[in-house]
Amino acid sequence: MKIGSIGAGNVAQAIARHAAGQGHQVVLSNSRGPDSLTALAERLGPHVTAGTREEAASAELVVLAVGWLQVPDAVAGLPSFGGRIVIDTTNQFLSPPPRAEIADLGPLTGSEHVASLLPDARVVKAFNSLYGQYIAADPRHDAGRQVLFLAGDDADAKTTVIELTTSFGFAPVDLGPLREGGRLMQLGGPLSGLHVLKQD
Repeated sequence: MKIGSIGAGNVAQAIARHAAGQGHQVVLSNSRGPDSLTALAERLGPHVTAGTREEAASAELVVLAVGWLQVPDAVAGLPSFGGRIVIDTTNQFLSPPPRAEIADLGPLTGSEHVASLLPDARVVKAFNSLYGQYIAADPRHDAGRQVLFLAGDDADAKTTVIELTTSFGFAPVDLGPLREGGRLMQLGGPLSGLHVLKQD
């Protein structure tokens, strides 16, 4: 599979390493352009390349991994996703810890808001409830596999993400639609920052 990442921070890099380790082709992008990512892509291995935002967004599966305030600009003007899958890893931080401020989206969850900006994409919320170091680490532990909560409104899209992340070593847990599941996973929800292992 060809996987594109809009964003190239810690979460994007961690997912890229897992994907490249399974033989997937990964295109990293950021707001500063491919030249700023060439050295990083080389460090991540031969399956990872640097590209433009548009190149990353044209992949079979796209990871959205930017700060909350950068989301509108990151997705603005992109061609239609045509039903392709976007994994939304974002959290609605207006300002980060230790003085965290969370965006008030009214009745919408963060994932629903992101989906509203990507009307032609099948959005699956995942990875946002885990700290970056737990995404980067090997999810297989002596006591079990790292649980990865996810939510989405399209069953087939979730199946694809479940199969992909299972191959990384995670133990995906489907929490249902973006509204109900996303609310459990987002900042302030009971599963935000909860790191648990599934015993097989």
